[in-house]
Amino acid sequence: MSLNPQERKATIRELQANFALTGLSLAEVATDLGTTEGTIQTVLNLETRHINNPWILRAYLIEKLEEQGIQPVPFSRLVGDPEDYWFLDANLIHNGQIEA
Repeated sequence: MSLNPQERKATIRELQANFALTGLSLAEVATDLGTTEGTIQTVLNLETRHINNPWILRAYLIEKLEEQGIQPVPFSRLVGDPEDYWFLDANLIHNGQIEA
């Protein structure tokens, strides 16, 4: 999935807004996803080399917000089911395995 500059900025804002809404720290998210704070920050800024990582973080953030009864900020580009996208590894995403 290729994003133009405006879509990229919007997706970064959406990821960061949903992260902020969770009230969780980078350390808590990193622990839950079995990675480092630096890797989570990289994904939040869409600087990751792994195309699945933003989708993994998206799913995690939505789950945490729903557990708290908080409505997530809608995503404009990371939408739908990862299984509908041939280029994503849906199993990896559903298992929440962030790649470093």
